[in-house]
Amino acid sequence: MASGNSNGSDKAQAGKIKKVVLAYSGGLDTSIILKWLQETYGAEVVTFTADLGQGEELEPARRKAELLGIKPENIFIEDLREEFVADYVFPMLRANALYEGIYLLGTSIARPLISKKQIEIARATGADAVCHGATGKGNDQVRFELGYYALEPSIRIVAPWREWDFNSREDLIAFAEKHQIPVAKDKRGEAPFSVDANLLHSSSEGKVLEDPNVEPPDYVYQRTIAPEDAPDKPTVITIGFAKGDAVSINGEKLSPATILARLNDLGRDNGIGRVDLVENRFVGMKSRGVYETPGGTILLAAHRAIESLTLDRGAAHLKDELMPRYAELIYNGFWFSPEREMLQALIDKSQEHVEGEVRLKLYKGNVIVIGRSSPQSLYSETLVTFEDDKGAYDQKDAEGFIRLQALRLRTLGLRNRGGA
Repeated sequence: MASGNSNGSDKAQAGKIKKVVLAYSGGLDTSIILKWLQETYGAEVVTFTADLGQGEELEPARRKAELLGIKPENIFIEDLREEFVADYVFPMLRANALYEGIYLLGTSIARPLISKKQIEIARATGADAVCHGATGKGNDQVRFELGYYALEPSIRIVAPWREWDFNSREDLIAFAEKHQIPVAKDKRGEAPFSVDANLLHSSSEGKVLEDPNVEPPDYVYQRTIAPEDAPDKPTVITIGFAKGDAVSINGEKLSPATILARLNDLGRDNGIGRVDLVENRFVGMKSRGVYETPGGTILLAAHRAIESLTLDRGAAHLKDELMPRYAELIYNGFWFSPEREMLQALIDKSQEHVEGEVRLKLYKGNVIVIGRSSPQSLYSETLVTFEDDKGAYDQKDAEGFIRLQALRLRTLGLRNRGGA
């Protein structure tokens, strides 16, 4: 088997690392990374496990870290669900952000928060390095490391998948067994696909999903029932907004994480939020992924509906022009960049009067807007009515407006006709 140490040993000798903060899930890969860090760098390891609503019990991660020799004071487990939704997911949803027009950025938006917490723990514990378990082919390595460098420019970064010489799942399992790292039975063979999950979404990639022309097997889906299996009766809900953020469901005020969790349940039960896409990774390759974002899909539809009442046309259209750039920045890992912060300031300014309620019908994979109201509404029944508008709008004014708009087109037409 491959030792996994040669490249890492060379790098370790180039610059001694004393203490490293590892983003640690407690799974096979990060447990192997933990032991590999101890062997290769001889460094003291601090583990950080974030509860982002992935739906897994986190105490086993603590017990596994202790089993691998980590001191209790070097094990950090934090519930970040509210911070994740309030400070990362909701600001992104204010922008209606979609990468390449379809992806709700569920994995992308989690990485800056994890990076931030790792740097905070590194400062608190005196660590001189941080470590992540992202592979050298994916986007997450970029997202983690851009976050680290933005917050702590001189931090050392260890990226095991770019350093060790493990070549297969068998190599990893052999290393785990050699070092008495527990291996779950379902990890003893090749995983059928890889999964990342948090409160916003779950993503599945690789193995059985690598052929983009083959429909995903039913067992791939983690968060939703099939739309055709959803109830024949629609579910009707009302979401309340203030300053662009969801604040209530059916009149009940709830915290940001609770709102997203409730909408996830409603979306799951109605088969909402499935996306099967081929995307362009920042590192240059195309990849196929299956994403499930039930609550986020509902929130996006509701947010656009309340904006349709409350945003001025110019503001709304400018937001839509800037959205692809904003989404790309998040996808590529530039959450802490000045340009993302500048765009966020503009987006947040646009949300000052985005308040009111949206009524939605959830039915067999669909989110259907059936009503919206706002005390800040710019919609005027008097202006748009086909009946008597009591002098609010003089239709004769449209003639001059059209003639002015047509002036350049008429000028071009005359020139072109003359040149024919």
